[in-house]
Amino acid sequence: MFRALMYLLPLALTIYAFIDCLNTPEDEAKHLPKIAWVFIILLFWIVGPIVWLAAGKMRTAPAGGRTPSEWHRNHRTQWVAPDDNPEFLKTLREENKKDESVLKDWEADLRRREEELKRRERGSSGPEESAPPAS
Repeated sequence: MFRALMYLLPLALTIYAFIDCLNTPEDEAKHLPKIAWVFIILLFWIVGPIVWLAAGKMRTAPAGGRTPSEWHRNHRTQWVAPDDNPEFLKTLREENKKDESVLKDWEADLRRREEELKRRERGSSGPEESAPPAS
């Protein structure tokens, strides 16, 4: 059991440090370029991840809600949550109005069909049957 732990623990540490290094923006890698840190982590199996975690990355919260990915960082809007985005809230209101109008149309159509069905039932229960209305 302990023999397996001796291999699994450094392996897990290496995988964690490798993924952390890959997700770190280039400007937050300290002392060396990010590619150099990747090679250090992978080549020096136990020491590399420990050095990365201790000295390779700035451990402060990124400003402006930045994400690790360069693409996301350059294409991010100023709103983080949908509740803070007035354009998103406006589209919700517009969709809600459309849905309400469709629902009113369906309700009106249902009422019209129910009335038509009631008229047919009343007409067929009497002595004479009326012709169905032309559509």
